[in-house]
Parts: sequence; structure tokens; C-alpha cells
Amino acid sequence: MKETTKTATPAKAATRLPRRPKREEPPESGIGQRRSLALVKGSESYQERRREIARVAAEVFNKQGFRGTSLGAVADALKTNRASLYYYIANKRELYDEVVREVSEANVATAQAVHASKATAPDKLRTLIVSLMESYATHYPLLYVYIRENLSHVESDRTDWSRYMRSLNRQYEEVFIAIVQEGLDDGSLRSLTTARITAYGIIGMIGWSNRWFVPQKSEVSGRDVGLAFADMVLGGLVSRTAAASKPVRRSKI
Repeated sequence: MKETTKTATPAKAATRLPRRPKREEPPESGIGQRRSLALVKGSESYQERRREIARVAAEVFNKQGFRGTSLGAVADALKTNRASLYYYIANKRELYDEVVREVSEANVATAQAVHASKATAPDKLRTLIVSLMESYATHYPLLYVYIRENLSHVESDRTDWSRYMRSLNRQYEEVFIAIVQEGLDDGSLRSLTTARITAYGIIGMIGWSNRWFVPQKSEVSGRDVGLAFADMVLGGLVSRTAAASKPVRRSKI
């Protein structure tokens, strides 16, 4: 049986991120040249405006879907005109792809750092569960939009991006699997099934929160949800010996 779970955070227990895809683009217009220059300079005000545009765009994507969203709709949500957006972003796909890539890379780096730490396997698993749920909340609804996208069926000019993102997904998943396997090997986690099935089950549980978790309307934070998930998972996975020597911490919700 082959499991095929997609996550927003993604990765292999490797220490290096895959090389970013190169984009082949036509000669730039005047506004395109200005945008490229602004990106190179990277002023904080410019980057902050791009982040603001990305946050609003993610909300529009979540409501209307990627295909059903126009750059004009994003401009309307920002209460500006479409022309002004071109100084910050070439098109909606570039906006969406770039933001998702950056967030996913950060999630991979976090997972790899957790895996490399000297913490116990149960503590690593707790940290990873909480950090993933926090990422979904912090970047809401961007990552929820992403995990609903079929990376095997994208437009031809997004093929490199799709391939790169799938490599990030695999990296994140493999880190998760490696941490579970570590716990199985040292006896701190119960051997209920394979490390792969366990890891995909946990990732799937967290990802399913896209069906009901809305940070702005929730009575609890993403971190609190993550802590509760960690309690449920570790309450069943931590071996009796490990639990006796170090009781599982419980969330307060």
C-alpha cells in the first residue's frame, strides 16, 4: 500500500533544500523592470506591501479558488486598482506560488531543525505537530488553499514550481517519518504500525483542520489546537515505560 498525503509544509530528512526552479520570462515591460529592481533592492516597505497583498490574495483564493480569482478581484479586496499591483507582482500565479514556496521552505527548515535537536522523539513530535498547526494559523488561509491544490495537474508554465513544491512536500514528510521511526527504535513510541503510516496519519489529521478551523472565529489559537492534537497523538503513542519516566504534558484547552 502506498500512502499519498500532501502537506503544506513538506520535506525529507535532508539538510539541504532543493534548488529553486528557474523561470523563463519574456522581455520585461517598463513596470516589469521597475518591479525587478524593487525586488532586488528589497526595501522593508516594499516587502511589507507584498506580504499584505499576499495575505489578502490568499483570502480571495480561499473563497473563489485559484482559477476563479482574478488579479482584479485581489485589487478590489485591497481597495486599489489592478495597475498598481503590477509594481509588486506580475500576475496572480506568481503571487500565490512565491508566497506558498517561501512559507513551505520555512516549514521544512523548522522540521529539519527539530529533527536535528537533542530532544526525545516524543518531544520532537510534539514540537512538529504544534509548529505545523501554528503555521496553518499564521498563514491562514494560504496553506489551506495550497493543500487542496492538485500539484499533478497545473498549467505548463507552473510545472517547475509544482515539481519543486512536491520535493518540499516529500522532504517534510520524510522528516516526520524519521522522527517517528526514531521513537520506535528507542522504544519511546509504541509500535502500532509503520512509521510511515503513523506519520501520514498525524499529518492528515492536522491538514483536515482546513475543514473547520478559522483563526479569526476560533475560541482557541492555532497553537492551542496543535497542543491538543499533540496530547491526543502522544497519549496513544508514547510507550508506558517512557510515560512513566516522563509523563506526557497536557494542553489546557
